[in-house]
Amino acid sequence: MIINRRTFIKSSAALAAGMAVPSMARSISSVNVSHAAPPSDTVNVGLIGCRSMGWSDLSAFLNHKEVRCLALCDIDAGILSARAEELMRSQGKKPDTYGDYRRLLDRKDIDVVIIGTPDHWHCLQFVDACKAGKDVYVEKPLANSIAECDAMVAAAKKYNRIVQVGQQQRSGNLWHEMIEYLHSGKLGKISKAHVWANFNYAAMAPLGPDASAPQEVDFETWLGPTPKIVFNAQRFHGSWRMFWNYGGGLITDWGVHLLDMALWGFNVKNMPLKTLAGGGKFLIPDGAHETFDTMSVTYQFDDFLIEWENNAGVETGPYGKNYGVLFRGTNGTLVANREDWEVYPENNRTEAVKVRTDGKDHPRHVTNFLECVKTRHPATSCTVENGRLCALYAHIGNIGVRTGGGALIYDERSKKFNISEANKYIRPSYRNPWKFPE
Repeated sequence: MIINRRTFIKSSAALAAGMAVPSMARSISSVNVSHAAPPSDTVNVGLIGCRSMGWSDLSAFLNHKEVRCLALCDIDAGILSARAEELMRSQGKKPDTYGDYRRLLDRKDIDVVIIGTPDHWHCLQFVDACKAGKDVYVEKPLANSIAECDAMVAAAKKYNRIVQVGQQQRSGNLWHEMIEYLHSGKLGKISKAHVWANFNYAAMAPLGPDASAPQEVDFETWLGPTPKIVFNAQRFHGSWRMFWNYGGGLITDWGVHLLDMALWGFNVKNMPLKTLAGGGKFLIPDGAHETFDTMSVTYQFDDFLIEWENNAGVETGPYGKNYGVLFRGTNGTLVANREDWEVYPENNRTEAVKVRTDGKDHPRHVTNFLECVKTRHPATSCTVENGRLCALYAHIGNIGVRTGGGALIYDERSKKFNISEANKYIRPSYRNPWKFPE
């Protein structure tokens, strides 16, 4: 039979005592209640990176009456001015604006910083924010390299900061209920999780001519610690993540969200035994993108596999979903994306189940973070440690393909790979005057 979400919640309550319920499940129910905070509980926020997800994050913050946005920072003066005007209309006071994020961090009246910049900037801005005594909501992936992720974890711990990584599925009822079902044993022995994301935006037309950066853009600051390069619109707004200096393609964009669900489903906290990866620019070989439009990665564990697949340039996939995660068990197959999760029974060994989302993952994620900021409770829905874990899985997949697809093993203690060529991808070289945070 098909079970809707409400029925599933009722029926699963009787099994709760015997299930491995995720640690954040209790906090999920509390975030539906809105409380007006007294003036002393005001949370003053600054946003670094105002164009896309950073602005979306700030909008979710401003749904809370206790939040005020005092400052915005962006290297694009046009975007910065437009966002400041929008905030003036919505909150009645125009925020201060900055082109240099360090001036925003100098503000003693800012409690929380949202980092919505491209991936290559996350590490420096995050570490500097922690040093400045700010709590941080940072977009995913945590950083653009393994060593940067490690530096961010160390900074959060050293300066005792509250951190939420923007992997909002960790706060979604849909996903908590899916994990509860998986841990109940109803799917039987699970041998494999398959994760995929197929999106047209990750495959690009051939690279057009270089040009001067728009007058309102501080391109030198946008480049930051990455190598000096001439401006090209195809490497900038909306497409930077398809170039290695700034991002890692679909596996670091969608992959950290979806691999997170696979790792959570298996309670994985460490590196895989080994990783096998293959891919290339096969669908659009002359495209401007440096990242792989076609890619397959297998993470090997003692008694199960996690697989990643992406095909940039097409938008079809298993079970009619262009992105998702499935778990293959002896009793059936569970298939999920942000719309729903569904169980397809194997020879009637379990019941068919379909649970639909309520679409509130992002608001809950922000609410959870604000609650932790106020209570100084470090266990946010997606801690910096969990953000690091998922980012490392994505980076190791990319590194596996970039080094020829041999069996890749990452040693957490030595911080090295078994293949020497892979080690050059662990830590980026920062361009002067920027210094890698030690």
